[in-house]
Amino acid sequence: MKRFYKTVAVDPAEGHWRVTLDRRGIRTAGGRPQIVPTRALAEALAAEWAAQGEEIDPAGFVLRDMADYAIDVVAHDRDTVVDTLLPYAETDTLCYRGDAGEALHCRQVAVWEPMLTAAEHRFDIHFERVSGVIHRPQPAETLARLRAVLAAQDAFALAALHTLASLAASLVIALAAIAPDADARALWDAANLEEDWQARLWGRDAEAEARRARRFSSFAAAMRFAELARG
Repeated sequence: MKRFYKTVAVDPAEGHWRVTLDRRGIRTAGGRPQIVPTRALAEALAAEWAAQGEEIDPAGFVLRDMADYAIDVVAHDRDTVVDTLLPYAETDTLCYRGDAGEALHCRQVAVWEPMLTAAEHRFDIHFERVSGVIHRPQPAETLARLRAVLAAQDAFALAALHTLASLAASLVIALAAIAPDADARALWDAANLEEDWQARLWGRDAEAEARRARRFSSFAAAMRFAELARG
């Protein structure tokens, strides 16, 4: 598609903010007004539009896609989105470790245990740790508390969590990622600890490394989206 606008601006709208193209407000993919909670997020969305050349590249709208998901999907069906997030707590990566005494298990405990313990203190919950791959259910009280934590998030935070949890295979990491001053690289390295361990043992594959870099870019973008929406 050829670029169809000349000017990009940010304007107040209904107590929030919106991007305008040639003074006309943008709509979401679902046809709703794309109104976002902070000027910072609106300006970042505007920057995506301003960066387009003569031909519009859909891949250049990472933040816009998340904003559309927040407005079109999350805001109108929050319960379903929460339902899709909870399973990442039931099988959270940080809870599943190798056999006790193995080098990998020691590394997992060193990196993952402080993060898991911090989440337990933060949300007043308890996670079951598992050695091996056999599933062990998490306490019903933990899942109920995490459901309440998720239900308290706004649509834009839930949109970010949807991306973060799926990339990290961990709700604990996702929730840590939307906290102020979160360290994207440390969280991403924690999520990929086992993959990195295997790579050190058997060598790194160029295609796998490129795929990991793309996934990290998406992870970092979701963290930025949450930060901008939070204000």
